[in-house]
Amino acid sequence: MRILLAILIVLLLVLQYQLWIGRGGLPEVWQLQDRIERQEAENEALRERNEALEAEVQNLREGLEAVEERARSELGLVAPGETFHEVIELDRSLEALQLDAERWPMPVPLEDEDPDEEVGQEVLIPPEETDEDDNG
Repeated sequence: MRILLAILIVLLLVLQYQLWIGRGGLPEVWQLQDRIERQEAENEALRERNEALEAEVQNLREGLEAVEERARSELGLVAPGETFHEVIELDRSLEALQLDAERWPMPVPLEDEDPDEEVGQEVLIPPEETDEDDNG
């Protein structure tokens, strides 16, 4: 009887090892179930994308409105007689200018330098006004 009990205990331990640690055990099954769920989610996203592309293809085959819309949005085309207006957000542009000014400050001329004179460039001096110009 004791030998039978020992054999059953050893058999139970071997089966538990196979269940928890061995090949095809529960951790591997859980990992495979996880992969299946991720693959199904990816397949669903791709299925929706394919449906959207199919609808777009159908729309391009049937109507010119979709072609015109794509030409406007992607190529920037304008129909004859239309005027294109581009709206630029002023606040964001001012913030960008302020950030640029902080990063790249204007050089301050030294005391002995003429602020109007740039190094390596000619400085144009306007001719002086004379009385002849006023009388003439």
